[in-house]
Amino acid sequence: MSEQRLRIDREHDGKVAVVTLTRPEKHNALDRAMFDAIDAATIEVRELAEAGEIEAAVLRGEGKSFCSGLDIAAVLGGGADFATATGALLERNEGELANLVQRVGYHWRAVPVPVIAALHGNVLGGGLQIALGADIRIAAPDAKLSIAEVRWGLIPDMALTTALPRLIGIDHAKELTWTGRNVSGEEAARIGLVTRTAEDPFADALALAGEIVQKSPLAVRRAKRLYDDVWEASDAERLATEEGLQREILEHVAAAAAAQG
Repeated sequence: MSEQRLRIDREHDGKVAVVTLTRPEKHNALDRAMFDAIDAATIEVRELAEAGEIEAAVLRGEGKSFCSGLDIAAVLGGGADFATATGALLERNEGELANLVQRVGYHWRAVPVPVIAALHGNVLGGGLQIALGADIRIAAPDAKLSIAEVRWGLIPDMALTTALPRLIGIDHAKELTWTGRNVSGEEAARIGLVTRTAEDPFADALALAGEIVQKSPLAVRRAKRLYDDVWEASDAERLATEEGLQREILEHVAAAAAAQG
């Protein structure tokens, strides 16, 4: 993982992983090194969660912005044309569901603990799509968010469609995608693109993570699975999943009680 692009710290007695994009001079714009660093971070955070070392994660950007999207100048730095250069980012490992640019957003959803994104400054294009991989998004009121790809004649292709339909109506999604316009953090909260606003999104996100890690880790993890698995499922699937996950919790509680008795 490139130290020039990203770092992972631990807060709240080590129970919260704080993932910070560290390319502030470029507003944390996405070049190949940044894509690779975020991809590696999703794996590291997931492994920390699966090992029981963390119970929540916070994503943030250093400097004036969360992430301003694709660094086109850097991507074209090798002299390739735009189509060839961007196409090279669409790499898919054998057996992988998602390609590289999709993984940096989509794979946060595979982290079994809550992931909270703290958004400020520019949250554009790929930056917004990364944030949509989080469970909760807290934005500064004056943050600028945009599905910006149409500005370059592209469609959003970083797993946005796996998250956006759960958050906003298709009319809002189409309008934002077709226009590429910026919306403020306040407007984003009104239409459901972000969870809420805060003057200091990182402090608010860290406080929320601290509150979450005080709860039952098993219940929090199963609740994330519950919503992710059944949000768009049939009632039969929802009810069966609720029962199955609740039984897992109760069996765990019973086993712990028996061990103490």
